[in-house]
Amino acid sequence: MTAQLGTAGPVPVRAGPVTPRRGRSRRPVWEEPPSLVGRLGKGGVLVLLVLAVLFPIWSVAVTSLASRETINDTGGMVVVPREFDPSAYVTIFSGGQITQAVWTSTLVTVVGTALSLALTVLAAYGLSRPGSVGHRFLLFLFLLTFLIFPGLVPSYLVVTGLGLKDSLWSLILPSAISVFNLVVVRAFFMNVPSELIDSARMDGAGEFRILARIVLPLSRAVVAVVGLFYAVGYWNAYFNAVLFIDDNDKFPIQRVLQSYILAGQSPHLSGGSVSLPGITAYPPTLAVKVAVVVVTVLPAVIVYPFVQRHFTKGVITGAVKG
Repeated sequence: MTAQLGTAGPVPVRAGPVTPRRGRSRRPVWEEPPSLVGRLGKGGVLVLLVLAVLFPIWSVAVTSLASRETINDTGGMVVVPREFDPSAYVTIFSGGQITQAVWTSTLVTVVGTALSLALTVLAAYGLSRPGSVGHRFLLFLFLLTFLIFPGLVPSYLVVTGLGLKDSLWSLILPSAISVFNLVVVRAFFMNVPSELIDSARMDGAGEFRILARIVLPLSRAVVAVVGLFYAVGYWNAYFNAVLFIDDNDKFPIQRVLQSYILAGQSPHLSGGSVSLPGITAYPPTLAVKVAVVVVTVLPAVIVYPFVQRHFTKGVITGAVKG
């Protein structure tokens, strides 16, 4: 590389790396790499958040396995375990009602989730097709429920009028479809490439075949997330049981937990004159209460990690796109 300087002839100029000028960066602050203090601060905040979540779980689990002496010494919830005493769990499962309630909740959750997923997927697919008959009017009716809720008394009259009172169907049908989940699944279905659907129609495939062979395989993430939403909702629901279920043998686990927390020791768990194997004295009330809490929360904690990886792809994509 040469440069012409006056009439003296060409003067060689060596090329080298361009040294950037020192000065203040023109990039915004949030685009700058974090400093050491910032990284340590973020790590500390994350550690505190994790401890804030794990500490109550740890305290509940330890208290459910604590002895009467340990609970009396601490005056409440136990943090540091001293003695291992499973009498609270032996008590709640020996009484019979907890086992029946867990079975009832499991049945309601499995049947309700399957029914809700089927109805939501079918409705979302129909509403996602622009040429479907009356899809705009039906979508308006669904979205109208976001603003107008029928109320408690009309819902109770409808359920009792249909003969569902004191039936497990009263725990499933009133909440069979969530409009929020329907909107999320519909938005996800609308992002399926129309070329795939058109080519399948040209090959003679019907709507149900297109849904089963093309749309659903591409939507496993959102279906898994919505299924988890429905399952957690059915498992944690107790208000419908308070309204519609009078038979103690049909109480779900959340209804038993709610009544037991409010009423204290329940005679349905274990009577005072009943002898339980492995128990010399009735466990403290606090230990039995938190043991019921552990039994109630444990299934959701076990299932959640298997579906957690679908959340970003399923919910965020379905809710933002379209």
